[in-house]
Amino acid sequence: MEFIKPGTHFDFVGKMKIAAGISAALIIVSILSVILHGGLNFGIDFAGGTVIQIKFSKVAPADAIRKAFNGINVEDAVTQEIGANEVIVRTNQSMTKELQAKVEQAMTGQFGAGQYEIRRIEFVGPKVGKDLTQKAILAIIFSWIGMLIYIAWRFEFRYGLGGIIALVHDTIITIGALSLLNKEFTLTIVAALLTIIGYSINDTIVVFDRIRENRKKDIKRSLGDIINASVNETLSRTILTSFTVFLVLLALFFLGGPVIHDFAFALLVGVVIGTYSSIFIASPIVLVFENLQISKGKRKK
Repeated sequence: MEFIKPGTHFDFVGKMKIAAGISAALIIVSILSVILHGGLNFGIDFAGGTVIQIKFSKVAPADAIRKAFNGINVEDAVTQEIGANEVIVRTNQSMTKELQAKVEQAMTGQFGAGQYEIRRIEFVGPKVGKDLTQKAILAIIFSWIGMLIYIAWRFEFRYGLGGIIALVHDTIITIGALSLLNKEFTLTIVAALLTIIGYSINDTIVVFDRIRENRKKDIKRSLGDIINASVNETLSRTILTSFTVFLVLLALFFLGGPVIHDFAFALLVGVVIGTYSSIFIASPIVLVFENLQISKGKRKK
């Protein structure tokens, strides 16, 4: 099955400057969003605090839940609906046995005995949250470095550079999309980012491999023409793969429930941006790097 017929000649390299402008705008918006929001909306995994998941027998108004928590001096409680008559309550306070008993007492007083069920209580201390933050950042950075080393070894350094710039591009824009919608940044989102990195680099390597094959066939042909031809030759595969993955993620986003909603959203953004960067960012970066080397060589002469 092919969406794009063989023999297409889209001028992707010719649109390089337009793509660079679009990417720069998206990156600036992403960074500004994080700054204006005062940083990312870190979940309990990173910020620390307590999460209480409560299932009610009938609809429980958020105001009534907050009133119950205010009654036991937990005034920073934030509620979030995660399903039918089910909520998650977040607070910065440490969950002790005494506080747990007070929560149960407050819920019983507000809603009545047997009208609710506390399904889980999780507490993450500030030191643990800080440690998880550092490890999450290192995991993403090390994945970039690992990809750079692999691609530079399998192809050339300039290919590795193009691939890593594309990955950084994808990561920043995905984080920016999460920040714009003020979604929580949790360990699940870190897992989504690492998944996006793996998916995006796989797409990029397919294009790089075709560029290498085509260059061996015609050494005299310009790199720009080879990149255009290679991207066109792999375009059908790229679109078909991305489209099928996108449909699966769309189903997860709408039908998977609130637990994996943000995870699916991050992947949806990442797949779209990753496909775009494989075509318009990674390969043109290789061309730019070669042109810089040629210019540098001419200046020396």
